[in-house]
Formats: sequence, C-alpha cells, structure tokens
Amino acid sequence: MTRVLTAAFIGLIFGTGIALSGMINPAKVLNFFDLAGAWDPSLAFVMAGALVVTALGYRFVLKRSRPALDTRFHLPAKRRLDVPLVAGSAAFGIGWGMTGFCPGGAIPALGLGESSAWLFVASMAVGIAAARLVRNALVARVPQTA
Repeated sequence: MTRVLTAAFIGLIFGTGIALSGMINPAKVLNFFDLAGAWDPSLAFVMAGALVVTALGYRFVLKRSRPALDTRFHLPAKRRLDVPLVAGSAAFGIGWGMTGFCPGGAIPALGLGESSAWLFVASMAVGIAAARLVRNALVARVPQTA
C-alpha cells in the first residue's frame, strides 16, 4: 500500500508540474515544433529543467545500496539500439508531433475534460495493448534455447 500511495503522490507532483508549465496544452507543444511559425521555446526550458533534476536525482539516489521501497533498482539493462526501441521512439515522436500530447501531458489533461485528451489516452492504451500482443506473439514463435 505504501508503494501505491507513494507512486500516486509522485504522479500528482509530476502532473502538477506539467500542468503549471502549460504542457497539458497541445497548442503550446505544437508551437515548439513550429520553427518557421509561432515558435514557443518554453518546452525546451521544461525539458532542460527535467534533465537537471533527473541528473541530480540519479546521482543522489544511486549512491544508496537499494531504493527505499524495493529490494533493487530496476534500471535498463540493454545498451544497444534495437528495433522495438527505435519503433517505439518513432511512434512516440510521431504521435507527439501530430497531437501535441505525450503521455505525461495527456494524463493530467484528462482533468480538463477535453475530448482530445481522452481520445489520446484511449488510443495510447489500445496501442500499448496491441504492441504487447505483437511482442508476445513474436516471443512465442522464437524457439527457446536451453
């Protein structure tokens, strides 16, 4: 229960930050990508701030032997680019550029009650489920070794 409440609290802090920075407004995000038009650099400042906080947080947290609410850190083990990573990154970028929503901005935007946010989150959930089905089907087709 402590882990769920902690995750909910951290999600609330993240969502509040995204909302306060204006990143739940798809037009603001799309203006960042409009270099020849009404370019808005505020997304770059949000990303730079997140990068600084993350870099400092990782340095502080990874000095510990284990996380406060788990037995070990769950960090990515793969160091190489592969097709699922590139395809997922491309899908994320294309979806973000087309709609102005990313998952971090769309979920807090649900609170505004706008249909575009609900449609994006529903589409994202369907896409995640479809990707898992495809991945599981591909894994089932690959012969297992020893």
